[in-house]
Amino acid sequence: MAKVFCDFRFLLLVAAGVFVYIQMRLFATQSEYADRLATAIEAENHCTSQMRSLIDQISLQQGRTVALEEERKRRDQECGQMKSLVQDFERKDLQRLIDKMQVPVAAVVIMACNRADYLERTINSVLKYQRLISSRYPLFVSQDGSNPDVRSKALSYDQLSYMQHLDFEPVQTERPGELIAYYKIARHYKWALDKLFYKRNFSRVIILEDDMEIAPDFFDYFEAAAILLDKDKSIMAVSSWNDNGQKQFVHDPYELYRSDFFAGLGWMLDRSTWDELSPKWPKAYWDDWLRLKENHKGRQFIRPEVCRTYNFGEHGSSLGQFFKQYLEPIKLNDVKVDWKSMDLSYLLEDKYSMHLANIVKKATPVHGADMVLKANNIDGDVRIKYKDQSDFEDIARQFGIFQEWKDGVPRTAYKGVVVFRYQTSRRIFLVGPESLKLLQIEES
Repeated sequence: MAKVFCDFRFLLLVAAGVFVYIQMRLFATQSEYADRLATAIEAENHCTSQMRSLIDQISLQQGRTVALEEERKRRDQECGQMKSLVQDFERKDLQRLIDKMQVPVAAVVIMACNRADYLERTINSVLKYQRLISSRYPLFVSQDGSNPDVRSKALSYDQLSYMQHLDFEPVQTERPGELIAYYKIARHYKWALDKLFYKRNFSRVIILEDDMEIAPDFFDYFEAAAILLDKDKSIMAVSSWNDNGQKQFVHDPYELYRSDFFAGLGWMLDRSTWDELSPKWPKAYWDDWLRLKENHKGRQFIRPEVCRTYNFGEHGSSLGQFFKQYLEPIKLNDVKVDWKSMDLSYLLEDKYSMHLANIVKKATPVHGADMVLKANNIDGDVRIKYKDQSDFEDIARQFGIFQEWKDGVPRTAYKGVVVFRYQTSRRIFLVGPESLKLLQIEES
């Protein structure tokens, strides 16, 4: 029994040793695992810290990248603006240089007095077509007198130059009952044209009145006509007006004529002509004075078939004379004619008579009474001969055209020939007693 008990204690001792050993190994293993876990946690924390640091660096880098991109865009925008400004300055400098080098075709002056509302309408009509070519057609308003509304209206436009004619000299009319206005107008015209030709040194001047509107090709027309004016000294001036330019009497916007009758109402003259006219300028009725043979001296005037100006001034110094019958129905051209491409050499003195003669001689002669009815029954052009001024006035009255003569010349006539359209493209030629001979046409 004692032996068995002894063996049992021995086994317990061995088991206790094994247990202790196992516990020690387990403790060692746990310690080692704890150390490794601690190391892993530390490594993980370090890795996380590094990741956060890297993320922070990336975020910082992205911020810098965005900032740099914004800076690049800003600089690109600044460069674009700078480039645009440089181009704009270059363009303006070039335009200034061109403007300085470019000789104006003509100064354009609007003659005004006391009708501010009319003046505004005229200025707006001119600026509509003048703005883009202002350096070639400098615009002026010349006011006669001191009407404050006219002065204020003219000065409200930056696109024009303002001139003021103040004349305090008393007017002495030559005949009782004459309107002083016509004397003042003549003085104003001389003052303004002297100013533009001799103070401003323009080579040509286009004269408008403060109750006119202009056609779309007004300036192109005058530019083409300026070449004729320079080349042919038998042309005294160029007009944009046709006295018989009422809607029922015109058809062809491309057709131009020479005339022995000064039309006015939107016209151009050059300095050499003004050098001649200025010293002897009349006291009044300057337009009728220009129609005298002693003043135009056999020279002619260029005029269009379809007017390039429209006179809307029912109220003025002429007191609306003839307005309803002759001015209000005028046809203002609405076709943009390319005058630069047109051959206008037929208007030169050495060619025009033959040009007109070739047309007139093809027209069908009409004689006797009821000329309007007879003309209506003919398809083509018609030629009607008048014997004298009284006969002309009678025929003109039948058709409804201007009857007036000045110094032996009917309105619009060239060598006694007055031409107008009648209802269609048909031309009516009223031919004077010497016209066919002057045009070297054999009378049939």
